[in-house]
Amino acid sequence: MNVFKKTSKFDCFLEKLKGVDWVIFTCIAILMSFGLLSMTSSELFGTVFWRQFFLVAIALTVYIVSSFFDYRNLKNSYILLAIYGFMIFLLLLIFAFGYVSKGGNRWFNLGEFFIGPSEPMKVVLILILAKYFSKRHLAIANIKNIFYSLIYLIPPVLLIVLQPDLSTALVLCAIWFGMLLVSGLSKKHILWFFGIAIVLGLLTWNFFLLPYQKDRIINFINPTQDLQGGGWNAYQSIVAVGSGGAFGKGIGYGTQSRLGFLPEHETDFIFASFTEEWGFVGAMIVFTLFSIIIYRLVKKSQKGNSNFETLFMLGVCIWLVTQTTFNIGMNIGILPVTGIPLPLMSKGGSHLLAEALALGMCVGMSRYGRPAHPDKFKDEFLGLE
Repeated sequence: MNVFKKTSKFDCFLEKLKGVDWVIFTCIAILMSFGLLSMTSSELFGTVFWRQFFLVAIALTVYIVSSFFDYRNLKNSYILLAIYGFMIFLLLLIFAFGYVSKGGNRWFNLGEFFIGPSEPMKVVLILILAKYFSKRHLAIANIKNIFYSLIYLIPPVLLIVLQPDLSTALVLCAIWFGMLLVSGLSKKHILWFFGIAIVLGLLTWNFFLLPYQKDRIINFINPTQDLQGGGWNAYQSIVAVGSGGAFGKGIGYGTQSRLGFLPEHETDFIFASFTEEWGFVGAMIVFTLFSIIIYRLVKKSQKGNSNFETLFMLGVCIWLVTQTTFNIGMNIGILPVTGIPLPLMSKGGSHLLAEALALGMCVGMSRYGRPAHPDKFKDEFLGLE
């Protein structure tokens, strides 16, 4: 009898493993490995290597484990509000107990590792917006429902801006706007938002942006005007990407990063560091791996059990595409320099764990697909239930 129970549990575990999307897992593992090699190629198997390797191993485990669960209970508004409230509490707590580094108060110091609540906040925001918009698919045409959704966006954005971390706040805003679009935002409202964005941009420039943030935008427009100052990072990043050629200089032979010309080559400029060593071919491999992940998430979203699952998966896609675009854009000089990590590649644990968790949740949600009767799903999508 005991043997049967053990066998039954083991078989159940094997069934869960079969449900893991191993294509996404492989893409994640390769991207994380690329990042690990790029940030430690000059000192393989050193302290930095093993610390990041440990974080990568945990992130991959989080992806697998989080894909096992049934997330339909998250449709409960009280559960989601409790999670959201807890994350807001952590963002408040960081002002009292956070670790200050490079002028920012964004992490909790846990000894060997630093954890930032702003990264898991992205997952929680996607969850609560997916819940909110899933019940207002048709009613989104009413402008008041759009403004009500700001109730969930504004508190974390304000708290993160005060850290200060404007780039992460912009990612949260991009997630909110992207989920508005896929929820059925009208063209009229889109034009209104562009007008409001221009006004807010002017107000932000004149009253809220710090001097170094203004310098980043000015240096983006004309990076050669201050090569020894604010334009240094952007210029060295462009040089690193261009010097990689077709096949790169080889692992550990990237002069811009290894000789210290390219700052933050493990985090903000990991793509430039990687491309210098792996070349255009390596960059295309990275683009391909990200594209495969996004493609599979979009396909899964089309089979979501309800609007909630569909919107969550699309929200994760919006997050990854936005952050990847911002990071690579600044690395190749087409966007201003921001402190946004490249998903699945940049050094750090908070963003790796949050991204692995979100991707695992998408796989978990895809385990229970659309209802057996297509008409039932159609009624739910049209808001008839």
